[in-house]
Amino acid sequence: MAELLVLQHLPLEGPGLIATCAAERGHTIRQLVLSSGAALPPDRVPGQILVVMGGPMGVGDLGNPAYPWLAAELELLRQRLDQQAPVLGICLGAQLLAAAAGGGAQPLLVGDPPRPLREVGWGAVTFTAPATREPVLAGLATSELVLHWHGDRIVLPPEAVLLASSLHCREQAFRIGQHAWGLQFHVEMEAAGIGAWLSEDADYVRGALGAEGAERIRDGADRWGEAVATSGRRLIHNLLAQLETALG
Repeated sequence: MAELLVLQHLPLEGPGLIATCAAERGHTIRQLVLSSGAALPPDRVPGQILVVMGGPMGVGDLGNPAYPWLAAELELLRQRLDQQAPVLGICLGAQLLAAAAGGGAQPLLVGDPPRPLREVGWGAVTFTAPATREPVLAGLATSELVLHWHGDRIVLPPEAVLLASSLHCREQAFRIGQHAWGLQFHVEMEAAGIGAWLSEDADYVRGALGAEGAERIRDGADRWGEAVATSGRRLIHNLLAQLETALG
C-alpha cells in the first residue's frame, strides 16, 4: 500500500478518478491545496507517490507573487526526479514536471502565421508507442477519446519519451525514465467535476468554443462519458501499476 500525495492548485481541480482507482488498489490519498496555504512536504516519504494536478496558472507564472508556492513546487519536482521517486503530473502538473526535468511549456500555437489555440473539449489522442514497449498503454486502443482543457503545450526535456499526441498538440503524454509520467489531457475528470468546471471556467470555454461550447461539452459527456471513463480507468490503473513498481 502506498500514499498518494496529491498537490492541488485549486480546490476545484482534484484527483477524481485517480483517487478512486488508487483506493481500489488499497492506497491512501492525501490532498494538499496549495492555493489555500497548504505546506509542501520537506522530504521524500518512503512509499509515497506524488501526483500533481492542473490549474489555470502556468510555468510562465513562476515568480508571480500571486502564486508564491509555484517555485517551491518546481523545486520539489526536481528533487523527486533526482531521487527517481514516482511522480504523475496532469495538465499543469505535466508542464511543471517537464520544466523540472529541463523542458518547459509555451503557448499552443497553430496555423501559418501561428495563432493561439485553446484545446478544450472532447478529442482524440493517438498513442505513439506500442503497449509491448510501454506497459502504461496496455489494453488501450491506438486512439482514445479524452477531455482537453488547456492553452499551452509542453516542451519536452531531452530524456522524455513521447507517448501520445493529438491533432493540434503533439505533446499529450510522456514519461521520464521509469518513474515519472505526464498527461496533458484530463483522464481524472468525472461528470460532476466537468459540470463544476463549465460553471467556474465559463469565459474560458466560451473563448475556445463559442457561445454553445459548454453545451457541446455537456452533450459529449452524455454521449461518450461512460466509454471515456472506462478507458481512463484502464490508463490510470496502468499508470499506478508502474508508479508502484517505481517505489522500489
